[in-house]
Amino acid sequence: MCSPKLYRKRFIPMETLELKDDVLVYEDSDILITKWNVFRPKAAFSHGISCYFLKEGYKVSKFLNDAEELVYYYCDIIETTKEENSYIFTDLLADVIIYPNGFVKVVDLAELADARDEGLIIEDVVKTALRRLESLLTIIYDGKLSVLTKHLEIEG
Repeated sequence: MCSPKLYRKRFIPMETLELKDDVLVYEDSDILITKWNVFRPKAAFSHGISCYFLKEGYKVSKFLNDAEELVYYYCDIIETTKEENSYIFTDLLADVIIYPNGFVKVVDLAELADARDEGLIIEDVVKTALRRLESLLTIIYDGKLSVLTKHLEIEG
């Protein structure tokens, strides 16, 4: 069987894009790991690796620069839909950035509120996003980030 197609669905802007250049590294019923290059080149980072936690509802990505140095971990709150030979990862807007020095920054909560106000998402989606965000932050604040990032430590 060929590798599944991967899609990223966003509310702001409203779009669904195939992640056709992402390389599937690992897949089981709990996680999916991909390697990727950025869509638009940036000075600070150029590529990375992501682990989708399919049941928990978040994606943890390791952003790297050209020297293979960690720039930060970026965590997206997501909803995963599996269809025949594809995954659709819907971005639920709330995100967490974790810098190498351990600083944790929660971002895009206003976007979540704006999407609700504009009728782009329903109340239950907002509740799901916030519950998943709290679950992720509990892992981070309990000092257990390595439980998530260990999946990103693969060679090549």
